[in-house]
Amino acid sequence: MISLTRRLSILARHWFSTATPRMSYPSTVQAITISKTGGPEVIEKREIPFQVAPNHLVVKVQYLGVNFIDTYYREGIYKAPGFPFVIGEEASGVIVTLPTDESVLNDPDYKKRGYKIGSRVALNCLGSHAEYVSAPWKTVYMIPESVSTLTAVSALAQGLTAVSFMEEAYNVQNGDIIFIHTVAGGLGLLMTQLAKSRGATVIGTTSTPEKAALAKANGADHVILYKSEDTAARVLELTNGEGVHAIFDGVGKDTFESDLIMIRRKGTLVTLGNASGAVLPFPPIKLAQKNVKLLRPTIENYTYTPAEALHYGNALFSLLANGTLKTRIFNEYPFTAEGVRQAQIDLTSGKTTGKLVVKVSD
Repeated sequence: MISLTRRLSILARHWFSTATPRMSYPSTVQAITISKTGGPEVIEKREIPFQVAPNHLVVKVQYLGVNFIDTYYREGIYKAPGFPFVIGEEASGVIVTLPTDESVLNDPDYKKRGYKIGSRVALNCLGSHAEYVSAPWKTVYMIPESVSTLTAVSALAQGLTAVSFMEEAYNVQNGDIIFIHTVAGGLGLLMTQLAKSRGATVIGTTSTPEKAALAKANGADHVILYKSEDTAARVLELTNGEGVHAIFDGVGKDTFESDLIMIRRKGTLVTLGNASGAVLPFPPIKLAQKNVKLLRPTIENYTYTPAEALHYGNALFSLLANGTLKTRIFNEYPFTAEGVRQAQIDLTSGKTTGKLVVKVSD
């Protein structure tokens, strides 16, 4: 007969060998939220209940990335699913809990990720501006040893956008002439570096000579100061009247009409942001003048399946690890309501270059 002590020992070994390993996480967390739409003043920091889905990873957050999409939700351009709403779509940190759903743990795509407790990761999911995040595993990307969590958060959203949009929205090729609005911003700098690595000529816009110098240092061939130059006329001059093969436009309403002038016959116009507001409705016949292709893609639809997310995540972190892509941190803000308000004010001011991040923990 097996003694009670022996049986307890066997049960303990069985439990610890089969249970999903985990570190502890709190029942409530501090998060950056909004209770209504409006200006930066509606941003709050509050304690909220922390709930974890069985098919999610839990990440203890070190850094947050600040993006224009945060302002779209705050302003009501994108509809929040409810209030209070935790803003943010980008963070980096350390895994503290793996999923408990057996169907996830046995999923071949999940196993390919190699998640472990303590793994350094970056994530791209809604509601990430908090001390801890419960994230769908597909949206969580392993960070290679040579890349820091700060670099990862400074590159993830814009980097995934750059690599997927320049592969699928318009596949940038050697010899192409590419136009990038706000070329000295976080996304603009990464797109410039990526386009140059593929052998393209890059034309971009920015607001000041200092920003123009930064863009050129990152590979831009021609930078137009849109406040003092006629952008469309200058582009046609640089391209002998033909226009550019593709335009990547995160500005939106204010630049759409000039985009149609600058694009060449059978060119591709990728509208990817609403910094000046959403593009106004227009008759599609306008595209027939040059047989222009128009896209309004989102990163979520290019990383929709686990295989797609893994493909673009691996592509991005390989480019970061080998130095093809380099990030620039504009400023680091505190994890406070005031800090995030200021970050959004700075982001929308047009005065920033590179990435804005919020530090949450060490």
